[in-house]
Amino acid sequence: MRSALFGNLDSSQVPANFALQNAKMLRVQLPHEVLARQGSMVAFQGQMDFDYEGAGGVGKLFKKMVTGEGAPLMRVRGQGLLFLADNADDIHLFYLENEAITVNGRNLLAFDSALTWDIRRVQGAGIAAGGLFNMTVKGTGWVAVTAHGTPVLLDTSRMPTFADGQSAVCWSADLHVGVNRTMKAGALIGRGSGEAVQLAFQGQGFVLVQASEGPPVVSAQ
Repeated sequence: MRSALFGNLDSSQVPANFALQNAKMLRVQLPHEVLARQGSMVAFQGQMDFDYEGAGGVGKLFKKMVTGEGAPLMRVRGQGLLFLADNADDIHLFYLENEAITVNGRNLLAFDSALTWDIRRVQGAGIAAGGLFNMTVKGTGWVAVTAHGTPVLLDTSRMPTFADGQSAVCWSADLHVGVNRTMKAGALIGRGSGEAVQLAFQGQGFVLVQASEGPPVVSAQ
């Protein structure tokens, strides 16, 4: 796997259809098809068609309906330059070489159409545990993810690693991922820390963590 985050992204060794226009905008060279988050197009030059991309099968559709996970996708075809962004978040590129990466659905911006994807449940998380289902993308090609603020890249082989489920952007797909619960008795009487559950990562690989726990929840007045 190649990425500027790893310091091994040599532009002469990978296809040039994905590139950063700047830190917050992705430039995609078509005619290669691309799957992108719905609504992420900010501009394009040339001739392009934008089509809704379904779940790709009954199994995936059921998972999306039950879990609420999985980025809403569109398929883009045509000729020219496509520019993508999401809420001015920073964008990070990964080039997979017959590999897989797991991505928090809300952080997935775009990926090569040759890649395949599925929704997987974090081990130890019940079907009702929202936010503990994520998308795994595999094959050979580009994946673009977004991060709110400057992220940290953690080496999970060094020590047990934990991250808030809303803050974990993406991670090595072959990691063992479970749930770590740290709720104490005081939480039952309103004295909790607000950090009762985290994702737990073990194995050889990495996890990318953003400087945010997701968009704030606005309470009704």
